[in-house]
Amino acid sequence: MRLKQLDGLIAFWKVAQHKGFSAAAAELEVSPSALSQSIRHLETRLGVRLLNRSTRSVSLTEAGEAYLARIGPALGEVVVAGEELNVLQGRPAGTLRLNAARVAIAMVLQHRLAGFLQEYPDVQIELTNDEGFVDIVERGFDAGIRMGESVQQDMVAVPLGGPVTMVVVASPAYLERCPAPRHPDELHRHNCVRFRGSGTGAIYKWEFDVGGRPVEYEVQGSLTISDTLFSIDAALEGVGLAYTFEQLAEPHIRAKRLKRVLTKFSPTFPGFYLYYASRHDQATKLKALIEYVGREKF
Repeated sequence: MRLKQLDGLIAFWKVAQHKGFSAAAAELEVSPSALSQSIRHLETRLGVRLLNRSTRSVSLTEAGEAYLARIGPALGEVVVAGEELNVLQGRPAGTLRLNAARVAIAMVLQHRLAGFLQEYPDVQIELTNDEGFVDIVERGFDAGIRMGESVQQDMVAVPLGGPVTMVVVASPAYLERCPAPRHPDELHRHNCVRFRGSGTGAIYKWEFDVGGRPVEYEVQGSLTISDTLFSIDAALEGVGLAYTFEQLAEPHIRAKRLKRVLTKFSPTFPGFYLYYASRHDQATKLKALIEYVGREKF
């Protein structure tokens, strides 16, 4: 085998992992067209087509599946070997791709990014905001950050801070127009800021602790959002009641811009988690992040 026959292997491997050119190109920091050309050259050298391409999808041919089964583990070992060299030199390196909801970024990650990047100057973080739950393995992310209840059971999860409490808030002006509810059963009388998950498309039900057990309520309202953080802004503008995180609402409550209602029914949840696929060949850059968040207080 001539040395040049190795060209294009990483390109093919990454496209197969991501099932597409865009995500693979982003990880490798090249253009999709350059990636496609590299794979075409590989196919020409091998004399076989490895990928089925269409305008919307990419899939492996039978030959591609067989080829990937042989080269995939070897390429994984090559990548790990490079990571281990970085460890020996005392510096995790490379691009760490994270996926998180915007509210998770604001509450548990944003104020720790600078410290991590200063401690590990050879690591670059690529942070993608997705309000819906995504398959981090399929999309090529190293890790994700979500509420514990949203993390798949086959993932390894590391807590980021403690439990979180949900609260219902409204502006004083709104509560002058519509007296505060005394029980969640009265929510049907109110204009509630609703949240639609971008993944499932379903309207989020508000959950309360009623008589020591969780009870969900379908709420109605004139405003439906897909960005959790915007519920605070809507409440401040007097749109209606907002169901949000106590940590986010507290500064506005102290400043008397918002009032809390249904306080005794507020539920508490386990909180946010950094999660990742369980693998023996875990990248050192991800190990560095896991170690960092484990010793930092969020």
